[in-house]
Amino acid sequence: MFKWSTAGESHGQALVTLLEGVPAGLKITSDDIRAALARRRLGYGRGARQKFEQDVVSVLSGVRHGYTLGSPIAIVIENSEWPKWEAVMSADPVDPSLLLKDAGKGDVQEIARNKKLTKPRPGHADLTGMNKYGFDDARNVLERASARETAARVAAGEVARQILRQTCAVDIISRVVSLGTVEDTVSPIPTPEDAAALDESDVRCLDKSTAEAMRNEVDNARKAGDTLGGVVEVIAYNVPQGLGSYVTPYSRLDAELARAMMSIQAVKAVEIGDGFTTAHRPGSEAHDEIVREDGHTHRVTNRAGGIEGGMSNGEAVRVRVGFKPISTVPRALRTIDTETGEETKALHQRSDTTAVVPGAVITESMMALTLAQELLKRTGGDSIEQIRASLNAIMSSIPEVRQ
Repeated sequence: MFKWSTAGESHGQALVTLLEGVPAGLKITSDDIRAALARRRLGYGRGARQKFEQDVVSVLSGVRHGYTLGSPIAIVIENSEWPKWEAVMSADPVDPSLLLKDAGKGDVQEIARNKKLTKPRPGHADLTGMNKYGFDDARNVLERASARETAARVAAGEVARQILRQTCAVDIISRVVSLGTVEDTVSPIPTPEDAAALDESDVRCLDKSTAEAMRNEVDNARKAGDTLGGVVEVIAYNVPQGLGSYVTPYSRLDAELARAMMSIQAVKAVEIGDGFTTAHRPGSEAHDEIVREDGHTHRVTNRAGGIEGGMSNGEAVRVRVGFKPISTVPRALRTIDTETGEETKALHQRSDTTAVVPGAVITESMMALTLAQELLKRTGGDSIEQIRASLNAIMSSIPEVRQ
């Protein structure tokens, strides 16, 4: 069974990804993973941290000479800033005097590095995490709750993406549908041919006038000391029929995708296909009519987002994901000091104005991980060749495909 997990803290020594059940014979290199991580670092509205923190990737196991072995894969993403954080984030006890000195050159945001954090941010895991686990320092919570963890997901997602690409030619792309109050109402749903253009856009938007409006929205929020959320769309093309199932509640593909997307930090909404729009349509306009052309069946539209009855139906799988604004707001919000009980302003650490653009790239990884898991459930097999053979046999058994 294909499984994955991550470990590590935002300012810890490294993030770790562990994958089990990856079939043998998959072509994958460290450069593939580095390229995926580089895409996650891009986007208009990113903060200074992206410029000086570099992702140093090492594949420790499960891959030899560019091909997977079928054994567990361990990937380490080192924190290039670790020397600055070694005392604060040390796994072993440290001399208390090391935590009493200022961390930077008078920058109040940096000085906070060595001090106990007792001013939890509204909208973040800080306060509830402190209460749940009995901590008196929010750093014990925020280091793991941080979206920095998604770098490990993107590394895992690249492995999953290659499984899909090398067995059934699945292509996954994403775009920004809205950023703050600016919505892209012009661009059509992108196709794999648009992947390069989307990557070249610093707001992942193909319409130039809308893209410029999105940049202006980010600039205005930055000047106002505020942050922005938005909506992204992730689409998987050439997904085989029959991934997922209707037979149990937890085997439904749409349920698994919703769970995967909701697990991303700052995500507050998930929509499959036309979702909320379809909820306002009459039945005669809500569903995708089936026609037969050239011996094959297909849907005239794709309002269902490629999933019917919890199963992929052969159309593009399309999901929209809503990100809330980042909870580290420069114009700090009201909170309480957990040490004194007094009202104060929330702690502030360096952050982005918006993480919607990299959020789109992260949704691609979660789409890939979910689809790869469902594909391997459907096909079985210990090697890429076995999976291809199994998938071909399955597809050839479907009447409209066989004919």
